[in-house]
Amino acid sequence: MTIWLRTTKSTMLDAAALAMRGEAHGTVVVAEEQTEGIGRHGNAWHSPDNGGLYMSIILRLPLTSDAMPVLTMALGLGVQRAVDEFCGVACDIRWPNDVMLNGKKLSGILVQMVDKGTLIGGIGVNVSQPSFPETLREIATSLLIETGRAYRKEKLLERIVAEVLRCSSLLTERGKAEIIRLFEERSTWARGKAVEVDGRIRGVTAGLNEDGFLLVQTDSGVETILAGGVREV
Repeated sequence: MTIWLRTTKSTMLDAAALAMRGEAHGTVVVAEEQTEGIGRHGNAWHSPDNGGLYMSIILRLPLTSDAMPVLTMALGLGVQRAVDEFCGVACDIRWPNDVMLNGKKLSGILVQMVDKGTLIGGIGVNVSQPSFPETLREIATSLLIETGRAYRKEKLLERIVAEVLRCSSLLTERGKAEIIRLFEERSTWARGKAVEVDGRIRGVTAGLNEDGFLLVQTDSGVETILAGGVREV
C-alpha cells in the first residue's frame, strides 16, 4: 500500500504510527513536502514543496540489531540501482548510505527501529529542485539539475520501492556478507578514497569489515569508523 500526502511533518513519523497500528511490510508513506524532515545525526532533511520524493517504508524483517548498519547500506544499494536504471545515470554511494551523483548528494537514507522486527526506512531523493539554498548548493544536487529532465515521481517511486524491498530481502536471505560485497563493488568510496571523518581522522578507505563498518588506513594504523560524516579530501 502507498499513501500519498500533500504535506506532512515527517513521513517517518507517519510510517511509524502506521506500523504501530499493524500496517504490513512494504507499506509506503510519501509526501510532496515535509516541514520537519529528519536526517542523520539529528539533522534536518531539506524537503521543499514538490521538489523531491520524501518517503518512508515499513520494513518487517527478522534482523538482529547488529545488522542495522548493513540494512542502511542495502537501502542505499536499492536506491542507487533504481535511479540508475530509471534515469540512465551512474550514481555512487558514499558510506554508509548517501547516494551521490556527480560528486554531490542526491539521496539520503535513515533507518529507525519501531520495535523488534519492525523498522522504518526513510528515503529522500532530490528530483525536481532547480536550485538549493546557499548552504547546500556545493554539496547537494537533483536529477533535474544533473540531467535537465523532469521525471514522473510516481514511476520513480515504484522502482525505488521495488529495489529497496529486493535488497532488504537479500540481506535476510543471504546475510550481511552479500550486502557488504555488493557495496564494495558499487561504491568508489569503499576502497582507495582519500577521506576525512568528522574533521578528526584522515586517511584512505580500506574496505568494510564484517559488520559493515568503514576501515580507514591512517598514518598511525587502521581506524574502524562506526559512524560519522565522511568527506573526500
